[in-house]
Amino acid sequence: MKAIEMKQTGDIGVLAYVERPEPVLVAGQVLVQITVAGVNFMDIGVRRGMAWNEMPNPKILGVEGAGRVLAVADGVDGFEIGQRVAWVYAPGSYAEKIAIAATSLVHIPDSVDDKLAAAVMMQGLTASHFATDFYPTQAGDVAFIHAAAGGLGLLLTQIIKLRGGHVIGRVSSTEKVAVATAAGADHVIVGTDDGFVEKVRELTGDQGVHVVFDGSGPSTFQGSLDVLRRSGTLCWYGPVLGSPGPIDIMTLPKSIKLGYAVFFDHISTPELLREHSAQLFDWISEGKLKVHIGGEYRLADAARAHSDMESRATTGKLLLIPEAKTGTTTNDGSWTSST
Repeated sequence: MKAIEMKQTGDIGVLAYVERPEPVLVAGQVLVQITVAGVNFMDIGVRRGMAWNEMPNPKILGVEGAGRVLAVADGVDGFEIGQRVAWVYAPGSYAEKIAIAATSLVHIPDSVDDKLAAAVMMQGLTASHFATDFYPTQAGDVAFIHAAAGGLGLLLTQIIKLRGGHVIGRVSSTEKVAVATAAGADHVIVGTDDGFVEKVRELTGDQGVHVVFDGSGPSTFQGSLDVLRRSGTLCWYGPVLGSPGPIDIMTLPKSIKLGYAVFFDHISTPELLREHSAQLFDWISEGKLKVHIGGEYRLADAARAHSDMESRATTGKLLLIPEAKTGTTTNDGSWTSST
């Protein structure tokens, strides 16, 4: 099978489109033919050497995707050949096939296509965690979202609006304003520095916001503290861009609450994974959640997708598409790959 592997840590030059052995199933796993793989900032972090260092190189990148079941190992119930499935964390997803623990898979409903399913898993579950779990948004709450035109920012904006909140978004260029506004942002601030502080204070009558969602790295940390109201909450995420450094808790102002949000805490069991995924799929099917796909690339062009994401010029979700595969559906409803 074809796959994207990294030979060593570094820039996009370490990525290679190679032939790899077919995955071998073990008990409890499902073999999936990948139709779509999601691109995430964590993939860039892995490539740079910020994660997965315990895994030897060369290794296949990617953790998220959607596809069809090709085979089911012993000890697996609830999955059949030909069914469409999606996943949020399975290392090795930049490939044509993958062997995944059945507990990591969710069924895709007929009303949601593979691209939408793959596009909503990582960022959708993260947004769900942020707005319903880490900070359960209430009607009337005012949220400030950094990178509001990115895949996560767009989904987070919509979920906050579904819960009755108001959104002030920050984007890096005027070209991104329309995308953030279309997702429901009530106000959009353009800028890459801490100039947003004065504007947010003005928009909130100098009261500040109830919650800030900040994955933009150390450069915005102090500004995010400054725009919070008394007893506000700072949701910090996105380790790829680095930490703000040591914090003296006694210097935190206005009785604010500060936390590092990890989406795995939202889906800590297979039951929670499937429950929260089903909610996202329902919202998509009902037209309540729009998934903005900002770019589709051939699997072979993964390096270009990384480059585009790192440039901060993209909006929405980026996807990788393996070469089209063919198959047949038999009389008993099962599906068999012919490649």
